[in-house]
Amino acid sequence: MKTVGYLEGTDPILLTRLVAKGYGTVPLSNGWDNHGKYVGHITKGDDISVVIGYLHKVMPLPGQDLEVGDVLFACRIHKIPVLLIVPKEFHRQVAKSLGDVGDMLYMVDPKNIFTRLTEILEE
Repeated sequence: MKTVGYLEGTDPILLTRLVAKGYGTVPLSNGWDNHGKYVGHITKGDDISVVIGYLHKVMPLPGQDLEVGDVLFACRIHKIPVLLIVPKEFHRQVAKSLGDVGDMLYMVDPKNIFTRLTEILEE
């Protein structure tokens, strides 16, 4: 069974649909909200196939000496794809502000989350 790690605010209907299709879900924290396991502490043993969450959950505050790649470093190390929920009209602008996150990060418009997520899970 594949498992989706999700950051706080992820649509509960989406999570219910995933579980109904046979996928597992596990809450993850960005380190500030204590929503679940800290995303930076994910290990191979957690067997998370993909992480999903809204852009604001991984963006450091202005003035912090962090980048998105720092928040998601465990995902990069363990080659776990990350889907950031960002309205399509902001994709180009946001891509410029993401820094070095490698090729594991994808932006998805809110209307296309379930389709894109299941595509990744079925790869």
